[in-house]
Amino acid sequence: MSTQWQYDWYVLAVIGLLFVCSLITRSGYWLIGDHLPLPDSVRRALRYAPVAALIAIIVPELLPWRAGGSPEIDIKAIAAIFAVLAYLRTRNTLVVIIAGMVMFWLLKYFFA
Repeated sequence: MSTQWQYDWYVLAVIGLLFVCSLITRSGYWLIGDHLPLPDSVRRALRYAPVAALIAIIVPELLPWRAGGSPEIDIKAIAAIFAVLAYLRTRNTLVVIIAGMVMFWLLKYFFA
């Protein structure tokens, strides 16, 4: 057998297994949720899961840490602050996206 053929099957097997794991974990509660009631304390804690996941994705991107250093504020963080200020002023999600991207592009054009 050729090495390329083995590599292709390995990649396809990994993709397949990841699909099955994702399917099981995402549909597991939907399929057995009525048979496995969650305590109220767990239900209250799960309300914060989407916000925590979003913060875990966004904060490292905005404040990247360097080994042995502290987070650095760059143009992405400044654009994000501008987007938050635009949201506080307008309460409009579309304005947040547009304001943040326009500020990012302007800062990137002038400083990067």
